[in-house]
Amino acid sequence: MPNIKSAKKRVLVIAKKTARNKAINSALKTEIKKANLAVENNAENKAEAIRVAIKKIDQAAAKGIMHKNTVARKKSALAKKLNEA
Repeated sequence: MPNIKSAKKRVLVIAKKTARNKAINSALKTEIKKANLAVENNAENKAEAIRVAIKKIDQAAAKGIMHKNTVARKKSALAKKLNEA
């Protein structure tokens, strides 16, 4: 454990940010899996599932959790799967 006051604060702040990032990442991965599964099973709500997944991806980008090129790549892959189905 750090001795300096500012270092102690950094430990606390980083722990809070890590928890937030982990929660957002987990929710994002879940939505992407749901969207992929909906497309594979040709479900009637596949367009809605992809819309929700793209929204989660955009939210992650807005929070700075994902790089903009990663966001573009993931959104493009989802749109491509939807168009092919």
